[in-house]
Amino acid sequence: HPHFVRRIQSKLINLAFYSNSIQNPLQKEFAKKLGEISGCDDYNLFLCNSGAEAIENALKVASFQTGKSKVISFKRSFHGRTSAAVNITDKESIKAPINKGFESEIIELNDIEALENSFKTDNICAVVIEGIQGWGGIYEPKESFLKAIESLCKKYQSFLILDEIQSGYGRTGDFFAFQKSGIQPDIITLAKGMGNGFPVAGIIVKNTIPAKHGMLGTTFGGNHLACAAGLAVLEVFEQESVLKNVIEVGQYLKRQLETIPEVVSIRGRGLMLGLEMNQPIKELRKNLIFEEKVFTGSALNPNTLRLLPPLTINKDDVDLFISKFKNCLQQMAKSNKHLAT
Repeated sequence: HPHFVRRIQSKLINLAFYSNSIQNPLQKEFAKKLGEISGCDDYNLFLCNSGAEAIENALKVASFQTGKSKVISFKRSFHGRTSAAVNITDKESIKAPINKGFESEIIELNDIEALENSFKTDNICAVVIEGIQGWGGIYEPKESFLKAIESLCKKYQSFLILDEIQSGYGRTGDFFAFQKSGIQPDIITLAKGMGNGFPVAGIIVKNTIPAKHGMLGTTFGGNHLACAAGLAVLEVFEQESVLKNVIEVGQYLKRQLETIPEVVSIRGRGLMLGLEMNQPIKELRKNLIFEEKVFTGSALNPNTLRLLPPLTINKDDVDLFISKFKNCLQQMAKSNKHLAT
């Protein structure tokens, strides 16, 4: 995006990097703009470099404040590959023995009874939940479930951490996916969309939670180029009405997909969609990328195709994708018919 390029270039010429021991005024400017656009202006921002780092720092703040260590997360969840983040991720194959450094429990999404039973131990540091599960296959927590988590966290003095690394930053048409439910998390984790490809991540923490000097730290987090990238993204959000575009084009994309017989159902909101297909999607994804030059996402569910296009996509882009998608499905059907005969 030309505005993004100009922002990075001007900062690179001026000052690419300096130590976080010296205050960087761009961080304050970035935090103020993020608060205004996201509607979370009663939070404080800590900047880091990646989603996994954001989760690690969120868990650390929660444990510092509560004095507790057990964490609840949910089946089909994905929170990262680093030490604490992977311990609360529902994927055993990526966990080394050293990662299991604190007690965690992974329960069913939207199961309020299981959630209530977990809290009876009274050692719950935090509940970590994705605004919409990404890697798991685009599964959304119910509004009533999010409100139950919020209520139980308040009752037992635990932290509610909303992982908006994939589902946030306008992906669903709301700035954060959880905002549809009206709850207020203690901490929100951010990454992916923050820097338009430049490594930017962070946590926003309720301003009622006291910050302590040295509690968190980072060498590269919130550096001058990262802040320039982050500000450019938010400025484009404003200038091009990105959230409005996500809603309108997301609805258009969904309507077009509903006309395709091979699509059994569609989950998600905005431009974060999971297509439940009538067969495993491994071969479909392969054909889409190699034959049609269209990159799509997989999921834990073998029949789910994940769509997470750019937030600035337009209806012409959608029409092109639908044409290529249908063509790929037709070619696969012909090939399967030929093999059957």
